[in-house]
Amino acid sequence: MEREYKNRPAGLRTHVLVSLGACVIALIESLFMYDLSDLTPGPVTYNFGRMSAQVISGIGFLGAGTIFMQEKKIGGLTTAASLWNTACLGLATGYGYYWMSIIVCILVLGVLMILQRIIPVNSLKRVEVRFIHRQETMSYINDFFEKSGIKVLNLDFHIENAADRTTQEDNIYTNIYTLHLPSSLNYTDIITHLSTYKNIQVVRATNT
Repeated sequence: MEREYKNRPAGLRTHVLVSLGACVIALIESLFMYDLSDLTPGPVTYNFGRMSAQVISGIGFLGAGTIFMQEKKIGGLTTAASLWNTACLGLATGYGYYWMSIIVCILVLGVLMILQRIIPVNSLKRVEVRFIHRQETMSYINDFFEKSGIKVLNLDFHIENAADRTTQEDNIYTNIYTLHLPSSLNYTDIITHLSTYKNIQVVRATNT
């Protein structure tokens, strides 16, 4: 549910199916060992855990399917890790370690939903701003960054000449900022604030 709420790949049904399948494998292996001891009176050598080991390694294939690369940015790693943990929870439940499953499930949910709030990590953010009236707008943007404690680490820009321009002020400017945000400021707050200015036409997050 947490993954679906954040619009990430592999939602509720996928996680349930992964956990259920891993649980079935653990049950099959446990029952097989039990039945094997009843059917064969003599000593039998069996490598317990081989089927479970295939679940642990095989879930990597499904996890890899949730990892994607778009515009030089890798996404889906957290979802892949949560799928792998879900498989482990299914195995633990199938083997009968119910309390372990409950405790680990709570820990996994805590990592996904709470840890980021407790330990905020301010990664570099890139914002594209498209605007007109360069001098006036640049002064506004720079003042906003300075007052908000935002550090500009890099700036890329280009200029589009208007077809029917009469002055330089009619040009369209595009700045791509690489920013480091203070812990008190949210990424979306920047976009919302800048988009309200009259001379700014487009504000969007970018990875390029």
